[in-house]
Amino acid sequence: MQYNALTTALKKYLTLTLPLSAALFSLPHHAFAHGEAAHMVPLYQNMTDFGADVKKDEFTNSYTISKGSLTVRAKPNSDTVLVNGKPLKVSVPLVIKDGQPVVSKEFASEVFQSGLDQTFTVEAAPHPLNGLTTQEISLTFDTIKKSKHAYENMRFSEIKLKEPEKSKVWDAFLNHRAYNEDRVAIFTLLKGKQVIEGAVDLKTKKVTQWNVLENTHGMVLYDDMVAVQEIITASEDYKKALAKRGVHDISKVVTTPLTVGYFGGKDGLDRELNVLKVVSYLDTGDGNYWAHPIENLVAVVDLDNKKIVKLEEGSIIPVPMQPNPIAAKNQKAFKPLEVVEPEGKNFSISGQTIHWGPWCFHVGLDSRVGLQISTATYKDKGVKRKVMYEGNLGGMVVPYGDPDMGWYFKSYLDSGEYGMGTLTSSIEKGIDAPNNAVLLDAVIADYTGQPRVIPNAIAVFERYAGPEFKHQEMNQPNISSERRELVVRWISTVGNYDYIFDWVFNNNGIIGINAGATGIEAVKGVQAKTMHDATAKEDTRYGTLIDHNIVGTTHQHIYNFRLDMDVDGDNNSFVEMDPVVVKNVRGGPRSSAMEVRERTVNTEKEAAQRFDPSTIRLLSNSNKENKMGNPVSYQVIPFAGGTHPIAKGANFAADEWLFKRLSFMDKQIWVTKRDENEKFPEGKYSNRSDRDTGLGQFVANNDNINNKDLVVWMTTGTTHVARAEEWPIMPTEWVYTMLKPWNFFDSTPTLNSDSNKESSH
Repeated sequence: MQYNALTTALKKYLTLTLPLSAALFSLPHHAFAHGEAAHMVPLYQNMTDFGADVKKDEFTNSYTISKGSLTVRAKPNSDTVLVNGKPLKVSVPLVIKDGQPVVSKEFASEVFQSGLDQTFTVEAAPHPLNGLTTQEISLTFDTIKKSKHAYENMRFSEIKLKEPEKSKVWDAFLNHRAYNEDRVAIFTLLKGKQVIEGAVDLKTKKVTQWNVLENTHGMVLYDDMVAVQEIITASEDYKKALAKRGVHDISKVVTTPLTVGYFGGKDGLDRELNVLKVVSYLDTGDGNYWAHPIENLVAVVDLDNKKIVKLEEGSIIPVPMQPNPIAAKNQKAFKPLEVVEPEGKNFSISGQTIHWGPWCFHVGLDSRVGLQISTATYKDKGVKRKVMYEGNLGGMVVPYGDPDMGWYFKSYLDSGEYGMGTLTSSIEKGIDAPNNAVLLDAVIADYTGQPRVIPNAIAVFERYAGPEFKHQEMNQPNISSERRELVVRWISTVGNYDYIFDWVFNNNGIIGINAGATGIEAVKGVQAKTMHDATAKEDTRYGTLIDHNIVGTTHQHIYNFRLDMDVDGDNNSFVEMDPVVVKNVRGGPRSSAMEVRERTVNTEKEAAQRFDPSTIRLLSNSNKENKMGNPVSYQVIPFAGGTHPIAKGANFAADEWLFKRLSFMDKQIWVTKRDENEKFPEGKYSNRSDRDTGLGQFVANNDNINNKDLVVWMTTGTTHVARAEEWPIMPTEWVYTMLKPWNFFDSTPTLNSDSNKESSH
């Protein structure tokens, strides 16, 4: 047989890397284990049972088995396989029987427990911020149930670890000391218009805190959504309203329960009411009910009394009925793209702590804000330097610009009102994340207080990110280096939208925080089919006609990230640097020059500002200097690029009630003195709040922020003007933010990257 050059090269490579050349083309033989005939099982079924994927390379007649961070390469009849690039001798080789690959029953345990995969290592000492285990969540619930405070049908919006003292966490993490403090679980219960905050000491198994907050509205829970559907289905008035719109089968109606917000009573709804507004869609069978809105029909549902208290109706708009399937259009158009790491991962995971290059940080999942990054350090010249104590999505809001009855109240506080962590979407490898990703499960409590395991909640993967640097001198060797990034990805599905959050760690010290919006746009049913119709101008006043009878309503996605930065230490300052044009005072032909004017901001109110991308904003440690005597700093960049128009602020009038509730959305940088009780930019209980209990309140005392333990709140986002190319499903639109070292290092940090590698020990 004649082979082309590529085939010959591949065969040569396999011969060199797999010490099996004598067996490559030999005939199958009887397999023996420990001197006896082995029990053989089908490879594909056996690996599926172990949660592994199998792919055959017909070209090289080899099999690739992958599970998590482990990759096994095997050829028929060879007793040696490659596990993450390292040879392992197995007791019984893979053989072909009746045209199908078979292995011994022991094959899986031999390769998966070989110890050659160093991605996951045992924690020397548990990280103090490790989340509650399934056992601890169950213990918390059982303790509450046995206590004097217990009552029937307890509804939980969260059960999570009470965060330990910051200084003790840093001490344990940096100095590899065991953290011996008792673990405490905190919880939030919702009971009508009451919110109950409590705590359980997991060692003593006692309820140590039980505080009842009156007239406070908590999150929307899963059973609320079920209840709303049942209430709507049973309502005769709602059926009559549907019939007017040509909908006669209530079983085909899909309800969406939405938070109402607060408008100072202008909408006729008292703040005390525990209500949701419900809009509906028609399930036509095309798999995309979002494309069939039942317009101008809103039900106000009283959750306490389980009934519709108000039915709001407008003019009759026909339900758009044209099919808009999305699954059928999701066809793979590309040949496979495989990311191969034949020698294993460059990162390791011990417990919930990730080690990659110079970086070391902890990951967790919060039921409200989702992915949390903690105790992030950068190893520089053999020393772990603090960068960030804790970073996560603080909160977000999606306000719509249409004042009509079915739209004016739509200003969703996705994390604060719905709990984005509880709405985590499992990540599918090769689609939602590259095929080299390691997928991590997460444990949270569900609304009944029971532990819930979310499979594949977080993805971790490394990727090539272009040249780190390059220079070519004439007649000299090329000087260049590749840039690598480690990405930690989390996805949350909130109704029609899916949000992707990437924390991107660069080996040069940069941290990117990227937010992607995809899913299906919330659309409005209208009379116009095209822009030439008589009603088109009015129908599209607050949006874009993206299909016949369908308008994509203009809105914003505004994200706020809470960043407890510790730039080389706990005490930092906020510094403004503004490049300006000045008069040339040194003579010569130039009339002007460029200077950078610098000032340190002293108070919280001064620090709150809209971000100008032409300026530089730093979190600086004046107590530490690099070798040139410049204070070490990190630059804060809320606008580091994006694919949609940037939301410079909220597109609303100053007297809107939304502004009275949410200050955070209108300024991109806030800096506050750290307070462990100030966690959410919208406030802890934002649902139906009648004032700003978040950042607006946090800065009211105007604390001094010079050389203090500070938190940076970085607001970014997009103004979403719909377009046809986003319908019926929206390609992911990204907004990029960045934390960038600024004189943090003495020189280019990646020149000596090998000496800065972090280890798990």
